[in-house]
Amino acid sequence: MSQQQPQPKPQPKQYGVTPPISVKPPTQKEIEHTQALVDLLRAKGQYESEEESRKREVVLGQVNVIFKEFVRRVAIRKGIDEIVAQEVGGKIFTFGSFRLGVHGRGSDLDTLCVAPNFVEREDFFDVDHPDSMFNLLKIQPEVKEITPVPDAFVPVITFEFSGFPIDLTFANLKLSAIPDDLVLDDDNLLVGRDDACVRSLNGSRVTDKILQLVPNIENFRIALRCVKLWAKQRAIYSNIVGFFGGVAWAIVVARICQFYPNAAAGVIVSKFFYMMTKWSWPGPVYLTPITDGPLPVRVWNPKIYNQDRSHRMPVITPAYPCMCATHNVSESTQKVTTKELERATGISNKVLEGLAEWEELFEESSFFSEYRAYLAIIASANAEEPHLKWSGLVESKIRQMVARLDYDEGLEYVHPYIKGFERVYSLATPEERDLGSKGLLPAPARDANDLDDPTKPWKLYTTTFYIGLQVRKDAKRLDFAHMITEFQEEVVKKWNGFDKHTMAIHVTSIRKTDLPLDVRPTTPMKTAKGKKRKSQGADDANGPQKKSRLSGGRDTFITNGPPTPTAVPDLANGSSESDSAELPGLRLPGLSRSSVPPHNPPAPSNPTASVQYGGMSGINQMRKPDIGGINGMSDGLLLR
Repeated sequence: MSQQQPQPKPQPKQYGVTPPISVKPPTQKEIEHTQALVDLLRAKGQYESEEESRKREVVLGQVNVIFKEFVRRVAIRKGIDEIVAQEVGGKIFTFGSFRLGVHGRGSDLDTLCVAPNFVEREDFFDVDHPDSMFNLLKIQPEVKEITPVPDAFVPVITFEFSGFPIDLTFANLKLSAIPDDLVLDDDNLLVGRDDACVRSLNGSRVTDKILQLVPNIENFRIALRCVKLWAKQRAIYSNIVGFFGGVAWAIVVARICQFYPNAAAGVIVSKFFYMMTKWSWPGPVYLTPITDGPLPVRVWNPKIYNQDRSHRMPVITPAYPCMCATHNVSESTQKVTTKELERATGISNKVLEGLAEWEELFEESSFFSEYRAYLAIIASANAEEPHLKWSGLVESKIRQMVARLDYDEGLEYVHPYIKGFERVYSLATPEERDLGSKGLLPAPARDANDLDDPTKPWKLYTTTFYIGLQVRKDAKRLDFAHMITEFQEEVVKKWNGFDKHTMAIHVTSIRKTDLPLDVRPTTPMKTAKGKKRKSQGADDANGPQKKSRLSGGRDTFITNGPPTPTAVPDLANGSSESDSAELPGLRLPGLSRSSVPPHNPPAPSNPTASVQYGGMSGINQMRKPDIGGINGMSDGLLLR
């Protein structure tokens, strides 16, 4: 009688491009740690209430009705029979955090509108035609702060609907009608679409693909909520300035879920931090094999494309055409991200060992006390709408300044902050506006009524972006003059909308001790003598008032006049006493607090003290840029 052959051991299901590392189920202790994490995330507002969820669904339904009406009107306008026009349809798809199921209170609603072929992008964004999607939204009483951005990399209309912020994108398909059961996973739907259309469609396609490729969606969602909150708290969540954005964080967390398909979410979080710290960059993170498709478009491939080879921490989107979601990462932002991952690894390991609490993981970044010096990039305009466009453009170019600073041998790395600080001034003279455009006015007061003061008719809207400078211990001289000048020239020259009479860009240096009150940390800071003092900050009267929709997160302040400045770079005046106490041996540009009259712009004693394009007053018109900022033309930044 023949002996029965042993049956092969069944292999665990493989979700990613490699087999799982471990399929062990969670222990009771790991389940308890995960529940503690969920409770903390709820307490921190990372889950919305059932009531808010219902309201969000109602808002989506209203947007869907408006969109279908828009498509119907376009159809009739283009000669389609009215009865047929009623049936051509149109469908909205959500993507981003809402579609992934990781949205919290007040989260954006990323929404894609898909229309038949006869509806063009111009029909959607047209600000002049009353039947455009833009204008149909604009007339709704529930809609506020609506802004079309048709020239963006992914064209979008941003607005608030019943208090919910919405980013609305558009795509048309090569179909005469859009069925209600349409899904977007067929790559052939992309055929014949332009690049902007493909990018818009892929917002939804990538999100859906991620959900298809994780073994346990609920564990993935808990872990991703945790990672997103951690990244925001530690000031490393911003694709636009060179960190990972929401899509990249989602893909990386999904990859760890593939490695540990049965692990509890708390374990996935700990493994995430550890594995990302040890990851062999620039080896890519991807969830599924990269494949070709029906389009004559470029798919990420470092073997063929030099640009793809330059990506430092490549995270590849799973939907065709596969692209790098982290192409903006620079040498400096990689260093900052790695440092934060190492910190988080130690904390999360201690949590699972019972030696720490999850709360420690989410401690707010000490960005505004961590560095000895900062660059401030100030975008200003004399009206709100042009300022939103201008500051948005400047924000999109911050990473180019970071890339330039990466070449300076005196810097270990630089850290761009993940949001700008908007300040609105109501001033008595045009000269005061000129002061504000250079960052010479302190943080504004919070009273919005000040903007209507008839004795202060001059308005100034500014957004300041900060870059922390980690100076090498052996650095003797820092000279950023040429970098700053090149940066400003590039920003101004590449935007046709720049108006030298009403807009300006100014780059200046600020010591840690001279930061405006509205950004100073509220945690105790040690002085050079080892004493602690409490800094005034965002919890004081100068706290944030609202979030800007265009910037993805800015704090807005309002003022009614120019008290003496708190941070003015000027090489001629040297360092103040407090600066010397804070930074022994470091020479930075500084201006004493009493050297500028409260209602008149300073006469520059050193033309190299700062750099500015444009001007607010009509006196300070477009001129050849001064050279300097943090350095000055001759001396540079000296460290002894």
